[in-house]
Amino acid sequence: MALLIRSLSIFVELIEALIIIRIFMSIFRINFNTTLGRLVYELTEPILSPSKRLLDKIGLGRGMFDFSPWVSILILRILTAIIISFLGQL
Repeated sequence: MALLIRSLSIFVELIEALIIIRIFMSIFRINFNTTLGRLVYELTEPILSPSKRLLDKIGLGRGMFDFSPWVSILILRILTAIIISFLGQL
């Protein structure tokens, strides 16, 4: 069980790191059409797109700043804590 929990934690940390890399790529206007850029985009878009839709629905999706990466990271951490708590009880 400990191996499963550790694997989940590593996976979530990897996704969070990719989201942060994507934030920096956007800030510094690094091209997403490179191999690395495409990889980061393809791995993070399934995580970020639900957050973007949610923010658009509640009216926070318009503006200068894109909060969807931070919302995604927050949701990932909450879900991970719930799953780890559940697995710890088994």
